[in-house]
Amino acid sequence: MHLDVLDLRKFYYRSALGRAAQKVIRDELCAMWPEAKGQMVVGFGFALPLLRPFLKDARRVIGLMPGPQGVMPWPADGKNVSVLCEDTLWPIETGHVDKLVMLHGLETTEQPSLLLDEVWRVLGPGGRAVFIVPNRAGLWSRSDATPFGYGRPYSLSQLEAQLRRHQFVTERALSALYQPPSGRKIWRKSAGFLERIGHNLPVVAAGGVLIIEVSKQMAAPTRPGLSEAVKKPLKAFEGIAKPLPKPESARSQAFLD
Repeated sequence: MHLDVLDLRKFYYRSALGRAAQKVIRDELCAMWPEAKGQMVVGFGFALPLLRPFLKDARRVIGLMPGPQGVMPWPADGKNVSVLCEDTLWPIETGHVDKLVMLHGLETTEQPSLLLDEVWRVLGPGGRAVFIVPNRAGLWSRSDATPFGYGRPYSLSQLEAQLRRHQFVTERALSALYQPPSGRKIWRKSAGFLERIGHNLPVVAAGGVLIIEVSKQMAAPTRPGLSEAVKKPLKAFEGIAKPLPKPESARSQAFLD
């Protein structure tokens, strides 16, 4: 079940731990997508904190927020781009999205398969999507103090398998949030150091979230008709252009007649 938008806003905008998590994840996303000039960028779930870097250059930015979660106007200093929608019915035309990021969406929805179908529908050919989910092996999924302690945590193999079933191709995967999910000052002061150390560990070792980038690859269209040359042509009409000679008995009967 989706979390409440008021709780998410309080965590990401009013707590030191939430602001730190927001920065770490947003920096990873910006490293993956350094620019989006002229592109359409969409976020689903509570991805608004991650979309700000794209407001300047993107052709269009939309923040989709699921109905059970609720919606908040965003950004506070500009025209609103957030929209309330159903998990599996987005107000976006098919094949128009260039980049899509999902935060607190996949692990909390009650219809993950249909949600991924909707992601596939709106992405254009070659479009990219980033899914950010709680890491089953990390500390953040075991604590109720953050939004990552709710919903369905994933292992990397589980997430890749689910995305592969919906025809997404994994481009890269990493983990983040190596700092403990604690607001204590000692952990806040050492957060930067722990994140740097964590990048040298295996992807599933201790990071609180998994971040996986996928692309939508379209299969080459099949040509109408036969797919390859016929190696042995049919012989049903052989002999029409060049009649076969009559048998000897037939010629003899014609002479007698």
